[in-house]
Parts: sequence; structure tokens; C-alpha cells
Amino acid sequence: MKRRIGVYPGTFDPITNGHSDIIRRALNVVDHLVIGVARNDAKGPLFSTDERVEIVRDEMSHLENGDAERIEVKAFDTLLMHFAESVGAGVILRGLRAVSDFEYELQMASINARLNPNIETVFLMASDRYQFISSRRSCSTALPAGAARDKRSGRGDPNPRRPDRQEVKQQRHQQQMLEPEQHRQLFR
Repeated sequence: MKRRIGVYPGTFDPITNGHSDIIRRALNVVDHLVIGVARNDAKGPLFSTDERVEIVRDEMSHLENGDAERIEVKAFDTLLMHFAESVGAGVILRGLRAVSDFEYELQMASINARLNPNIETVFLMASDRYQFISSRRSCSTALPAGAARDKRSGRGDPNPRRPDRQEVKQQRHQQQMLEPEQHRQLFR
């Protein structure tokens, strides 16, 4: 029987508990999961691509029941479909938090289907407790008050101090302790 390989792409800047939840659940859909860490300098990532790859690898190494061995983490800087083809994937997995995510993801899935109709896109809804977590918001809550620069207005510190890995882990731990209503209040 052929092994089902899936790709879960993202910038993971940084990886959140929501990402980890989707990854754990994706392992119920595929035999082998390649987490594709996108090189996307246009997004102004907080961590370098190499750092993000290492952070994701570190987070995934703690999975139990042999799940860590079913995961591979790779950086990519090509079209997602080209990356999926290069690793032999038959499935692209995407996490959805809200209806607003779906509209964008549907457009991307349509484009990807035109590029290669043999690779399916599968959407996984975020678990209730993680629907209000985003990497951008996680970064801003890990930074000292006023440190994050608002790209649209230009206000804030032009050279904010970047949180280190320990601060990001601490923020993820705090997210785990919050109930859904607390997430809604924190991330408004």
C-alpha cells in the first residue's frame, strides 16, 4: 500500500499551539507529514527561516506514540505546489480558524488544483481553544509593550527587541492555559 504523504505549509513565525494542534490532527489523515517552512521575507519574519525550522523541529520532537518520527520539517522558497511535488505529497493540509480564512484558502486551493489536479487540498478546522491564535498576535504579546512596530502607521519602535525562543515557548504555554473566552479577549 502506498504511503500517503501530506504537506502542511506556513511561515510558522513562530509556531503556535494552533499549528501544533493541526499538525497532530493531520497525522490522522496522512502517514507522513512534511511541515514546509516558507521563506517569505516579504512578511518581515521575526525569526530567520533556519531558526523557524529549528523551532518547529524542537516542538515536534516532543510528540509521543511514534508521531515525531512521522514528521519531517523542511524550508522551501518555491511555489507550494512545486514543493509538494518535490516531496511526493498527495495532500496539502491547511488549517482554518474562521470563515475569513476560508475565502483566501479556497482561492489558493483552486489555483493549486489547476497547477496539479492530482494533489488534493484538505482543510482542518482549528479546535475551539485555538481559533483565536495567530503567529502575528503571539509575537506581539511576547514583545514588551510598545515594541512592535505597526507596519501601516509606522508607529512604534523601529528596531524592536526580538523575543528569544524561551519567551516564545513561555507565550505558547500561556496560550495553553487560556480558555476560549480568554483567547477572544486577549486577541481582540
